Amino acid sequence: MSKEKETQAPAKEQKKAEKKAEKELKEKLEALEKENAGLKEKIENEKNDYLRLMAEFETFRRRSAQDRLELVSSASAETIKGLLPVLDDCERAMALLESSSDEAAKEGTGLIYNKLMAYLKTKGLERIEAKGQKFDTDFHEAVAQLPVQDEAQKGIVYDVIETGYLLSGKVLRYAKVVVGA
Repeated sequence: MSKEKETQAPAKEQKKAEKKAEKELKEKLEALEKENAGLKEKIENEKNDYLRLMAEFETFRRRSAQDRLELVSSASAETIKGLLPVLDDCERAMALLESSSDEAAKEGTGLIYNKLMAYLKTKGLERIEAKGQKFDTDFHEAVAQLPVQDEAQKGIVYDVIETGYLLSGKVLRYAKVVVGA
């Protein structure tokens, strides 16, 4: 029997050692799983931070490009706005020359006006046609009112004092008009 006890003792010790090793492995496994979960969470946070940063950069890039376009368009708008008095002077000169017999002056002034207007049209400039149109505060500025008898003529533009212009669909200068009241 003592031999039996001797063989049982190492078996018990072996079971204890196995249980101890199993317990240590479980503890190590739990520690590694916790570390793994922590690393996964950290990676997920880093990924989210990266995605947010990329989205912010994309927004910044888009906004910068839009700001550059607006700067260029506003600079061109100011330049074209500065040329509008020249267009007005050409129109006045052509109106005065209509009653003149000087064909060369008429032709020269018309040629200058047409070239300038053609160039400005390529840059997006358009005239606001106002005479005979219904008065629209989005495009017209009333500088005077003309009394009319007919109700149908009220609110209609009778005369254009200063031509209005659109640049790329936006009002560059309102048309100054006389309206029937």
